[in-house]
Formats: sequence, C-alpha cells, structure tokens
Amino acid sequence: MKILLVSQMYPGPDDPDLGAFVRGIERALADRGHEIERSVLDSRSGGKLRHARLAAKTARAARRFAPDVVYAHFLVPTGLSAALMTRAPLVVTAHGRDVRNIGAYPGIAQATRFVARRASSLIAVSDYLRRELETKIPEARGKTEVVDCGVDLELFETSGGAPNGPVFVCVGSLTERKNVVRLADAFASLGEGRLVFVGDGPLRRDLEGRPNVEITGRIPHEQVPRYIAEATVLCQPSTIEPFGQALLEAMASARSVVATRIGGPPEFVPPEAGVLVDPLDEAGLADAMRRAAALPNPNPAARAAAAEHDVRRQAERVEAILGRAVRGRRA
Repeated sequence: MKILLVSQMYPGPDDPDLGAFVRGIERALADRGHEIERSVLDSRSGGKLRHARLAAKTARAARRFAPDVVYAHFLVPTGLSAALMTRAPLVVTAHGRDVRNIGAYPGIAQATRFVARRASSLIAVSDYLRRELETKIPEARGKTEVVDCGVDLELFETSGGAPNGPVFVCVGSLTERKNVVRLADAFASLGEGRLVFVGDGPLRRDLEGRPNVEITGRIPHEQVPRYIAEATVLCQPSTIEPFGQALLEAMASARSVVATRIGGPPEFVPPEAGVLVDPLDEAGLADAMRRAAALPNPNPAARAAAAEHDVRRQAERVEAILGRAVRGRRA
C-alpha cells in the first residue's frame, strides 16, 4: 500500500516521546513492504499557523503521492487536516490528549465529529480510551478499534538487576497528571533507595532538593532505555493514563512496574509484572513500591507480557485496518 502518514513528531506536554512511538509504527510498516510518505509537524514554532501549514503540506503530499490510504495520529488537529485535505480512505489514531480536549475547548467536539464521520476507521491506544471517545463522540461507535503503538523489544533489552538497593524511575513530564509530587512523598516514607525523574516540567521545583531524588531534565528518547535499565522499578502512578508507554518499555526491559489503575495500564500489566495502585492513596503507593521492588529483577514475566505488544505485531494489526479501508473504497 501507499500510505500517507500525517502526524506531529515534536514532543508534547503530556507525551514527551510520542514522535518516537509514531516512528516505530512507521518503520515497522515500511519493513512490511509498504511505501510511506510523511506529512508531519516537527516544530512548535509558528503558533496555530503551523496547523495551517500542515494542512497545506498534507494537500500537496496527497496530490503528489496519490496514497491508497491516509494514516493520521491525533484526531484534532492532524486528523482534521488529513480529513479536509485528502480524498483517500482515512484511518486516525487517538492517543489521549486529543480525546480529553473534546469539550474542554470550543469547536473541538464538532471537529472531532467531522473526523469520525470522514474516517473509514478509528484506532484508540487502549480500550479505556475507546470507551471515553465513544461516549463523547457517538459517530466513533462501531468504527473504533484498539491498537497501541507497541514497543521495540530489540531496543529495550533485558539486563541484570540494579546495584546498590532499589532504584525507582519515573519517565515523563513533571506535571499534576503524572502525580510526581505524591510519588516523591511516598518514596520519602520508604527510607531507602533512589528515585529518578526522567523528564522536566512545571513541578520540578517541588521535587528539587529532596534526599535521594534525582531529576535528569528533558532527554532524547534514545537515552531512555539506559535509565530504565538502571531501574529496579518503573513508576507511573498518574491520576489518569490513557495507555502508559513508559510502563510497556520498562516491562520490555524486564523491569517490574508500579502503575495507576485509572486508564489503560490494567489492560496490559499482570500481577506478576507489577502492582496497580490508586494514584491518590499515598500510603498505598508506598506499599506498591515496596511490593514491586520485591519482585524478581530482572523480571521475565514482565518481558513476556510486553512481548504481546511488540511493535511489529501492532504494525501488522494496523496494516489490516488500513487494508480494510482501501478495500472498502474499491468496493
């Protein structure tokens, strides 16, 4: 198939490495023999006008490339650009923030309904997100499938346990949703180990200066596997997590996890791979950190659970959805 990929590739406030995840699916589709043309935003510069630039770029790419199918990431604005500027069958993946934006900002619900009507199929990265989308946008019902972005098992390899006591690592933006202050408070009650925040954000000042707490600041996604490899436990106790990519990456590295039970993580974190927690229960979070640290390290059960989400397997599922969209147009 000739696939026109429409997406943003720059880090976002809630999904700092989403561009890397999209590229993983793109590479896996290319490895399966598909021809891919990209129409992407790779910079935040330009304000809202950058979305107009993406729409124009998408229109030019569609005329030049003549795709069999258009595959967009994010319902609005990128999915909207694809819906307006192309004629080929359209498949759009919802990642989380785009669904939460529905009803939060004027016009987003109407734009999302248009995308849902125009699309041959929609993809949600978790069943939790699918239910939220279909509740807000009735047009999405019956055409939304669940396929996450997967994980590259070759990139996140297993290794020996972390030296010198438990090392807890949290990957992501330092925001209220990521629940980082409550995580740091729970860690303080443990009385041992280190807590490493891999990322940056508005709550950094609330975390700085705490004993045995380190903050790396923003780093390239290519460096994340090294920090995960040094972890005993990957912690992501978000107040809500539509999927939980960092958890999956840690599991691929045979690391146990502490995950929020609000959102997508219960769909792929089995008890032998980690502990699910009420994100607002600080004492429960501290107990979950102790229990997860007591699991094997490395943890082969976590690696086995992650293998079910191998990016190559997920690309095969996306390929099937794209293929049905193309066959539907021909019919």
